[in-house]
Amino acid sequence: MLRVAIDGPGGTGKSSIAKAVAERLGLEYIDTGAMYRSIALKSLRKGVDAEDEPAVVKMLEETLIDFEDNKVYLDGEDVSGLIRTNEISMAASTISKLGPVRAKVDEVSKRLASTKNVVMEGRDIGTAVIPDAEVKIFMTADSDVRAERRYKQLLEQGKEADLEVIKSEIEKRDYQDSHREINPLKQADDAVFLDTSNMTKEEVIDTVCELIAEKRQ
Repeated sequence: MLRVAIDGPGGTGKSSIAKAVAERLGLEYIDTGAMYRSIALKSLRKGVDAEDEPAVVKMLEETLIDFEDNKVYLDGEDVSGLIRTNEISMAASTISKLGPVRAKVDEVSKRLASTKNVVMEGRDIGTAVIPDAEVKIFMTADSDVRAERRYKQLLEQGKEADLEVIKSEIEKRDYQDSHREINPLKQADDAVFLDTSNMTKEEVIDTVCELIAEKRQ
């Protein structure tokens, strides 16, 4: 069994790196952040207050999240593209503070990790979801660098973007994620720290694959 846990704050490119590494090594890619984003999307669509735990719990009882061909499905709908917005990012950070939400995502994640060789990324994979993962990496980057990357990404998609607003939202989300009561964002004691501020995407992918190869020896 090979389970790779990649944790870190938002905007570090964890999703794209984890996906690329999984494809290169023939592992299953599991995006736990997409699950929280999907739940946040549904709460916004339904008008459910992300801080109203009873209402969120009721919504979760009628929520199905699944992965197929590197796409995330919410109640049968492919929402892979719909969940990658700043609005959804902030809503996901808020709703992920609720215990029942984290329990649902953890349940799905643990089930997948128990049956497949996976690369799983999020904010508490190595500390809470699969603390016995064979490889743990804590990936981060300077907030200015992360904001610039996100800014360029939005412009390439033809969307309007404000660099200062993006940086402010990233820093706010960092604070929320690291100070939440349940499973806050933090580096696992046995995780490898990887600062990608001055690295290209390919360099990060190569480095992660090398770390995995070392563990396989």
